[in-house]
Amino acid sequence: MKQILQTLRNGDIETIGVPCPEVLGNQVLVRSRVSLISSGTDRMLLEFGKANWIEKGRQQPDKVRMVMKKIRTDGLVATIESVRAKLDHPVAPGYSNAGLVLESGAGVSEFRAGDRVIMNGPHAEVVAVPKNMCARIPDGVSDEAAAFTVLGAIALQGIRLAEPTLGETFVVTGLGLIGLIAVQLLRAQGCRVLGIDLDPRKIALAREFGAETADLSKGQDPILVAKQFTRGKGVDGVILTLATKSNEPVHQAALMSRKRGRVVLVGVTGLELSRDDFYKKELTFQVSCSYGPGRYDPAYEEGGQDYPFGYVRWTAQRNFEAVLDMMADGRLDVARLATHRFPFERALRAYELIQSDEFHLGVLLEYSREKTDEELSAHTIRLRPEGTRSRSKGNIAFIGAGSYASKILIQAFRKAGAGLEIIASNGGLSAACAGRKVGFSEATTDVDTLIEDSRTDTVVIATRHDSHASLVCRALKAGKHVFVEKPLAMRAEEIDKIESLFATIENKPLLMVGFNRRFSAHIVRIKELLAGTKAPKAFVYTVNAGAVPANHWILDPERGGGRIVGEACHFLDLLRFLADAPIIDLSQSAINKETVSISTSYADGSIGSVHYLANGNRSFPKERLEVFCEGRVLQLDNFRKLRAFGWPRFHSMNLWRQDKGANACAAAFLKTVREGGAAPIPFAELIEVARFTLKAANVL
Repeated sequence: MKQILQTLRNGDIETIGVPCPEVLGNQVLVRSRVSLISSGTDRMLLEFGKANWIEKGRQQPDKVRMVMKKIRTDGLVATIESVRAKLDHPVAPGYSNAGLVLESGAGVSEFRAGDRVIMNGPHAEVVAVPKNMCARIPDGVSDEAAAFTVLGAIALQGIRLAEPTLGETFVVTGLGLIGLIAVQLLRAQGCRVLGIDLDPRKIALAREFGAETADLSKGQDPILVAKQFTRGKGVDGVILTLATKSNEPVHQAALMSRKRGRVVLVGVTGLELSRDDFYKKELTFQVSCSYGPGRYDPAYEEGGQDYPFGYVRWTAQRNFEAVLDMMADGRLDVARLATHRFPFERALRAYELIQSDEFHLGVLLEYSREKTDEELSAHTIRLRPEGTRSRSKGNIAFIGAGSYASKILIQAFRKAGAGLEIIASNGGLSAACAGRKVGFSEATTDVDTLIEDSRTDTVVIATRHDSHASLVCRALKAGKHVFVEKPLAMRAEEIDKIESLFATIENKPLLMVGFNRRFSAHIVRIKELLAGTKAPKAFVYTVNAGAVPANHWILDPERGGGRIVGEACHFLDLLRFLADAPIIDLSQSAINKETVSISTSYADGSIGSVHYLANGNRSFPKERLEVFCEGRVLQLDNFRKLRAFGWPRFHSMNLWRQDKGANACAAAFLKTVREGGAAPIPFAELIEVARFTLKAANVL
């Protein structure tokens, strides 16, 4: 199937072939019929992409500050590579579709195959979306009209925040798609509406929908017009549905409002507010978030958990339904908002249109109905010609194509000379993009077929933490070598299962966890220096991890296992490696689940401390390792600078760029796959570190 992509690096738009998405639990698989290009959002993304680096920085000053901090801690080269990787990561535009349900995932009883639905999916022939981001289209509402639903919900949510009542006066500033829908919704609630815009054609439409207007192109003063509109009293509320960098719309909104009026920002404006504007009138200012409650909440979107109807009357999905009901009974007219229609195959022409000066509002993409469901539902696509395998061993199947996998892990295996055969992701898009970029033969969303594929002898797992243990077991049972990103497992029973399974395999494949820090140039040098010592060592590892958002998936005990299980395992493994002795005891003290001090002791008398801290500052280096032994000290800062104190004939080792050992780790693994020999990390150490990590997280 086909999907539209945009590259933020240069703004280029393209249509590419991707595997059909895998429908997961609480998801619905939908075949698109019509999708609506949001000219405001999509044009803003295009303009950002086409801007040079300096202009991009001016548009996102907060990101510039983050980049500067990263340069100071990680170095210039590593930072440039990180920024380039971010900009090269494709964006899937689109979020307002109508189509037919093909399949419902586990936990979905609300939708059946054949139902007509709207959803917030991208511009693609087939889309997998959460069930709470869908709504059934009523009879009498066309697919074309229904495609406006999600934009309608954005307008509706802004209006709900403004709490209009019958007879109140409202201003809608910015009469694009969302603004013109907002005009109609406010009129339907019995409000008098004043529409403001620069475009006479949009002004004319607003008048047709029952609004009075202020045409800025004719030099009309919006403050004066609003005063006349309200008979000198000031408007009850202002809905800002425009996109501009200027602060003037908010200033004007304050001036035209009555005392204790409400201003709601639905679009984008400058936000240098004048305190005096808002103070004297005690105005309320609020920014509206997307379609309504539930949006960006993982429990609502991914987990399928609805908010109680009696307590949260209007969720994102219920706003969708309200908009569709308004269309069904004729109170919301979107037919006059559709100005252009393009076959999906000519989507690039549609994007040229929204960048031009030609007048447009609703630009619709229409999808072919001639293709069969089977044609669109292929879960595997070929990316390069057959017959290009280069090696008899080390041909890999890669599961997962997220940020770390695409930026670091896949590149490391490519540099190591792996045979790149198959890459998989649930949605298919990231697999197709990463696969094309580095030269995989195929991209797929069918993990079962991938694991069993006879063309590969190695499976690399770089998925979300909760899937690691089960995928490891499935790959081992298939007789494949396995490289799994940390952690090996999230629960004690999963570790037991892996250990028991591995013991039963006669011709044992190689199993390795991606503890790459062991293989970094600095750690290799530290290991060499410590080899000449006999006394117990003391390790202090300080990790300035920084805070993550409260709803981040890694903090979810079911999906990510928490940051100690998901991240601190790296540092426990590294100290185990440097001590070169089994861990015999571990204890921890914590401020919370993200800020923890872990103490370890080893069979040779060595001790270690891992201070995993989420309450620091990003300008401080992320990782610092200190080793104390026999009157000597080694200090490693952020895998860039190693300094020695008291070591004969060794003083320092500095690198131009940060090296955490990812390339050497993949190379060591692949070399063992091809040539045999001892595992780069002994299986017993993998199990030992996994068990003590769970103890550190208080899981055991």
